[in-house]
Amino acid sequence: MGVTGVPSDADAEPSHQRSRWPARLPDRDLPAPRLARTITIVVLLCLSIVVSLNSLEYSANMPTLAASVAIVLAVFFLQFLHSSSRAQRWTTRTRVLMLLTQAVFTYAPVLIFHRTWVSMTGPLAGSILLLVPFPRAWIPFAATVAVPASFQLVVSLSWLETSYLVLSTLFTGLVIYGLSRLTDLVQEVHRSRAELARLAVSQERLRFSRDLHDLLGYSLSAITLKSELIYRLVPGRPEQARDEVASLLDISRQALSDVRTVASGYRDMSLAAEADSAAAILASADVQADVEIACGHLHPVIDTVLATALREGVTNILRHSKVETCRISAVTEDERVTLTLTNDGVPDDLPALSPHSGSGIGNLKARLGAVGGRLEAERTRDGCFRMVAEAPTRPIAARTTQDRMAARPAA
Repeated sequence: MGVTGVPSDADAEPSHQRSRWPARLPDRDLPAPRLARTITIVVLLCLSIVVSLNSLEYSANMPTLAASVAIVLAVFFLQFLHSSSRAQRWTTRTRVLMLLTQAVFTYAPVLIFHRTWVSMTGPLAGSILLLVPFPRAWIPFAATVAVPASFQLVVSLSWLETSYLVLSTLFTGLVIYGLSRLTDLVQEVHRSRAELARLAVSQERLRFSRDLHDLLGYSLSAITLKSELIYRLVPGRPEQARDEVASLLDISRQALSDVRTVASGYRDMSLAAEADSAAAILASADVQADVEIACGHLHPVIDTVLATALREGVTNILRHSKVETCRISAVTEDERVTLTLTNDGVPDDLPALSPHSGSGIGNLKARLGAVGGRLEAERTRDGCFRMVAEAPTRPIAARTTQDRMAARPAA
């Protein structure tokens, strides 16, 4: 079965189904927050420059030109404030005051500068959409778009010029609103990714504490009871006390093994289940994930090692890259299982991979080497990151035991 379900021990069918998890919003269309904010600022500056050039063409003297440019800068400074994410936290009184101020700077100069100023209504329309809650914003927005039609009372404009101003106001207002909202969306997506990385760490801490409680709670309670029993048996029944000591040693060894199991994270896991979980997490992070698990049932040790490698790879993706697409595949060939994880969005400051590190890639290499496998992790020429984990279908220890058992009757 595919990664859409978790296989049980009784399943006999190999995992040949492919599960695709398309991202709800392709990350390639979302630049970094700083770049998105820069684009918004550049657009606003370009609009202010256009109006300033109109003033330069129609202004009769230098004082008029200077006053026009000063008012243009004031209007677009207000527009920059309205397009910032902080504007969403303003009170209603502050929003009304800012809109009234921009309206004064938008309409009053028409009486002075005439034709030079008639193209300044677009930013006010965008500010209305940004500061007035929906759906009430559409009424003042429509009124602002229609206002240029009344400029014929002040400035002699043809119907063609009036139609152009109406459409220009509509277009400019929607562009400013769209760019501002998309910038906020980019920032929210990046904050969500950071939160996902922190959530992954919190979930691992929760797993650690839960495993400690489940694995060691019974063992520690049994050790306490055994110790109390031995304390009472030693004076009168030393032989029975010796037997209880042997039982206590067995429980202590098992508790020690459980501690090592929890500390290393090496416990029974399923590669198919981890692939299913990884695909769901990547989809929630707006990452297009292509998952194909076609390796059938694996030895429990190999299944756990590969599942651990997949979990580490997905964690690195969420923490250390701006991934857009990711491909996860697992195939079996010639009694070897190969897990491949490839993703783009690799940062330029990717730290060097240390084979001697106690966790991460170094830890995975040690685990795979213990079962006769290997791990390769590298940056490809096309700017992607690829991690390949290869392991035998059976660990070396299990294979050696089975080979001895098979050879014993012949001997």
